Amino acid sequence: MAKNYPPFMNATGNVSKILEKIKMAATPERFTQDFLATELGFSGGGARPFIPLAKKMGLIASDGTPTELYRQFRNTNHSASKAAMAQAIKNAYAEIFSRNEYANNLSRPDLEGLVVEMTGLEKGHQTVRAIVGTFEALKTFADFKAKEDIPNTQKIKNNDLGIKENNGKEGGGVNLGLSYIINLVLPKTDDVAVFNAIFKSLKDHMLRN
Repeated sequence: MAKNYPPFMNATGNVSKILEKIKMAATPERFTQDFLATELGFSGGGARPFIPLAKKMGLIASDGTPTELYRQFRNTNHSASKAAMAQAIKNAYAEIFSRNEYANNLSRPDLEGLVVEMTGLEKGHQTVRAIVGTFEALKTFADFKAKEDIPNTQKIKNNDLGIKENNGKEGGGVNLGLSYIINLVLPKTDDVAVFNAIFKSLKDHMLRN
């Protein structure tokens, strides 16, 4: 029975090259071998294992559809892209991280030792080198300390509603130095009056002194 090894590519040099091309190319409807060969320029057999690897990473769905994580990796925001890749690596190498949650900080020899322990293969085995090489190549695109932005969240602060803060120099209420972050799920409507009523209500009943 075949061993369930961590994902890898024998042609580890292709990992970085393919990822660089992904960041430049438009997102396809489906990431297929044809897209890999025709649009990204990797027609050789050494590049074919990238698609199974990308599926393990959560960059591509089982049907080849690029995921939200794929789109986040392509983000021109350096931090967001690297955070997405860090999550993708954790997805693909969950067993490695279950054995050492700071596996990304291991030296290459220590990572190789961990893979040898996991797989039962001998030190220096081609598969061990390929797993470690793939992991290390992916890691150059990742930042495990980077913070991802929370998507699809509207944050409205008090000054976005035209509320002036009391700086304590004028009479009025007690200045507590408070600010507000209110998350709203707005109704689907083209009627501007609906939005005006919502914001007016917030201003009159929630954000007054």
